[in-house]
Amino acid sequence: MTNASSGGDQQWFEAIYNGAQNQTNNIPWADLRPNPFLLEWLETTAPDTLNKSAVVVGCGLGDDAEELARRGYSVTAFDVSATAVDWCRQRFPDSKVRYVQADLFKLPSDWQFDFVLEINTVQAIPVAVRRDVINAIARLVAPSGTLLAIGRLAKSSEQQVRRPWPLTRDELHYYDEAGLSEVRFETYGDMEISALSLVRFQVTYQK
Repeated sequence: MTNASSGGDQQWFEAIYNGAQNQTNNIPWADLRPNPFLLEWLETTAPDTLNKSAVVVGCGLGDDAEELARRGYSVTAFDVSATAVDWCRQRFPDSKVRYVQADLFKLPSDWQFDFVLEINTVQAIPVAVRRDVINAIARLVAPSGTLLAIGRLAKSSEQQVRRPWPLTRDELHYYDEAGLSEVRFETYGDMEISALSLVRFQVTYQK
């Protein structure tokens, strides 16, 4: 679920993966299974995956990328952490996914995909550069393509006090400003974040 907004962020994420010493329980966000909100979206939306490309932004340990590949997408998955990408290749040695170490701000200019998946990546990036991060993600969506974004939602910027910094509704509108159209927005509560007065969001955009 990681990517970089600066050299400092890149070093922070790499330090976590490298310091985990191949122990997945040392990665706070590693569930070792596809995100349940992604699974729900795939089941209810039933997207056409035939000859369709997909990219996972900040792929972490690869479970979401593998799920998309299992469902028929041609998947590219990237993370700013080289250790995370190597870990994905070790976990899934026979994978069809193309795992790449890459910085969100230095991606190939021709990278555009039919489906773009962003889960908990933007919230890990400092608020000060959030618009730039969202713009970079939006550029990955091909014409007529779809973006699914999942994360934590704050009621106001006053709740953005520590990493992961939850997004506000105003920040999500940066996707619209980047040329995407919101087609579905949902929120969910759970015990983990309800105590923090936060909810989880799932939003679908099209280009």
